[in-house]
Amino acid sequence: MQRRTIRAIGAGVAIAALGLMGLTACSSAPSSNEKVSLTYGIWDKNQEPAMQQIISDFHKQNPNISVTIELTPNADYWTKLQTAATAGTAPDVFWMNGPNFQLYASNGQLAPNDQVKTSDYPKALTDLYSYQGKVYGAPKDFDTVGVWYNKKLFDAAGVAYPKAGWTWDDLKADAKALTGKTPGTFGIAAPPYGQENFYDTVAQAGGYIVSPDGKKSGYDDPKTIEGVKFWVDLVNAKESPTLQQMTDTYSADLFTSGKVAMYWAGSWNPGAFAKSSIAADIDVAPLPQGPVSNQSIMHGLGNVVSAKSAHIDAAKKFAAFASGKTAADVMAKSGAVIPAFNGSQDEWVKSLPNFNLQAYMDEVKTAVAYPVSKNTAAWNTDETAEMTKIWTGSVDVETGLKDLAAKMNADLAKE
Repeated sequence: MQRRTIRAIGAGVAIAALGLMGLTACSSAPSSNEKVSLTYGIWDKNQEPAMQQIISDFHKQNPNISVTIELTPNADYWTKLQTAATAGTAPDVFWMNGPNFQLYASNGQLAPNDQVKTSDYPKALTDLYSYQGKVYGAPKDFDTVGVWYNKKLFDAAGVAYPKAGWTWDDLKADAKALTGKTPGTFGIAAPPYGQENFYDTVAQAGGYIVSPDGKKSGYDDPKTIEGVKFWVDLVNAKESPTLQQMTDTYSADLFTSGKVAMYWAGSWNPGAFAKSSIAADIDVAPLPQGPVSNQSIMHGLGNVVSAKSAHIDAAKKFAAFASGKTAADVMAKSGAVIPAFNGSQDEWVKSLPNFNLQAYMDEVKTAVAYPVSKNTAAWNTDETAEMTKIWTGSVDVETGLKDLAAKMNADLAKE
């Protein structure tokens, strides 16, 4: 699976367009014998068989409700959804991600779902899919971040493998010791990624990206600056490839080709790493401890209900089921994603026994929600532009982040 949160924002949905349809819902509760047909919007063909099994299980319990999948490739999903939502023809139930959630919720496109029991899911996920005190999304799956390392390169440099409880200082010392010990290799890859990199270290330093009320940027906070500086220092020390090198060759490919010893990767990567030529030489460790803790950013998809659905009650019932225990067991066995339902993740952990996938699970208790606001795509554009300047050294970290905070505050003021 690709880095879903980056790609999923891509369409850049228009907040004004989504607002055109107003808040009128078309709810109707089906009678016990009424036949109801629902549509279910998803974007991942790899998950379609599991989703079809979940639909079959739901139908056995609810024979009067049928569900048909509407599969749209991720590249077109958000554009198509925006058009359908504006016209009032969105699927009855559809996949939602964090960066787009508040945009749809604040424009009345989603129906609150009181059938979601929040205690069944990690708090960071129910926080992600809550808006103005109401839960809209039933968490479907989640991802956290871990540090993958190449044991062969560690052994060659005489460096001990990372383990739970290690610190930022330990990582920096390891990166320095590993760089160049095997000719042409780097200690770590430090690309300017949010979810997998600087969002995590910002939280670990006690900083924040956007305030809880979505009105203020945290990029000018000294702790946030410290969290970003962590990565830029590694690039400047030449213990990571440069931004240009990581643009020429995807940083994950640098890791799987044995060019870097450490790589921070989301829980959607293990399957691909298991198929790489270095699979026998790698493993994963928890994130290192920063000044505050070793928090991981948590993101995940949610099943949401269209406020324009003609069968809102049936749609809420299916959305809750598609994120419930039965569905979670189906998803876990598929191995594609970590199911969000509490207690259902063991099957995923066991799916690749050669790797310490438990590292991803150990971070759930302290994980923090992916940073979002009503129009995340707007300030993501400024974020990408300013981080590029910082990573290439055309502006220093503090100046660049204060400039970014000013631009982001202007974006947030328009929401």
